[in-house]
Amino acid sequence: MRVLVTGGAGFLGSHLCDRLIADGQEVVCIDNLFTGQKANIAHLLDHPRFEFVRHDVIDPFKVEVDRIYNLACPASPPHYQYNPIKTIKTSVMGAINCLGLAKRVRGRVLQASTSEVYGNPQVNPQPESYWGNVNPIGKRSCYDEGKRCAETLFFDYYRENKVDIRVVRIFNTYGPRMHEADGRVVSNFIVQALRGEPLTIYGDGSQTRSFCYVDDLIEGFIRFMAQTKIVGPLNLGNPGEFTMRELAEMTLKLTGSRSRIVRRPLPPDDPRQRRPDITLAKKVLKWKPTVELEEGLGRTIEYFRKKIG
Repeated sequence: MRVLVTGGAGFLGSHLCDRLIADGQEVVCIDNLFTGQKANIAHLLDHPRFEFVRHDVIDPFKVEVDRIYNLACPASPPHYQYNPIKTIKTSVMGAINCLGLAKRVRGRVLQASTSEVYGNPQVNPQPESYWGNVNPIGKRSCYDEGKRCAETLFFDYYRENKVDIRVVRIFNTYGPRMHEADGRVVSNFIVQALRGEPLTIYGDGSQTRSFCYVDDLIEGFIRFMAQTKIVGPLNLGNPGEFTMRELAEMTLKLTGSRSRIVRRPLPPDDPRQRRPDITLAKKVLKWKPTVELEEGLGRTIEYFRKKIG
């Protein structure tokens, strides 16, 4: 098949491109390189089944494809808050353009949504049936509400125009090719530890996150796109729950760093808990994460060790 990946030069997008090429597909990668990096796909540029197009999904595009993965959007707080209006445009207009293309070519389209649609959850773990607890006017809202609106668009196109959709809600994912300055906790801790800088935790460090290794997530994407039982939304993530302090201590242990841990005030609207209920993914996709945090963190540390020296 011929497959379009928007945001294909980003962290998740580049790993998805790798997997699709390995599976024998033709891949068209669209990215405006705002947060994506050409280095992430440099090894694919000369591949006969890979094509890179520098383009912003806010603007309409035409390409003949069978499948579409819409991953285009800044996904870390510093990046999506840098230009919040552009962020929400990317989510909303990008969704509209991908859905319009899927309608025209009669292709299947997957929306990379996020656990941020649950906001600061009052239910733990979060099942797909939970509607969330989101601040619509905060600094994080450009991303949270942009992704929520994109889900609405996907289901309206599904109901009104019979577009063949898949909506996946991604929980914290980590691994090689994360941007070293993306402001996410895993990359923050690793870079700080390798540079001998203090590891920054916010609040008392008791807030929790669940961390899914990138290879596990991409496997979930592929299985979800291939099946025809459900359209979503579907949680994909690792249900193992760790506090920020536990993650910091594990990072120090694996890097051998002597950095100390320092505390900073908790940012506004920072969720206290984030853990996926993956019952549906287990049932429909026969999927569950296989890479434990310590193993995946070790691989990620080696990537950053080579990158930043």
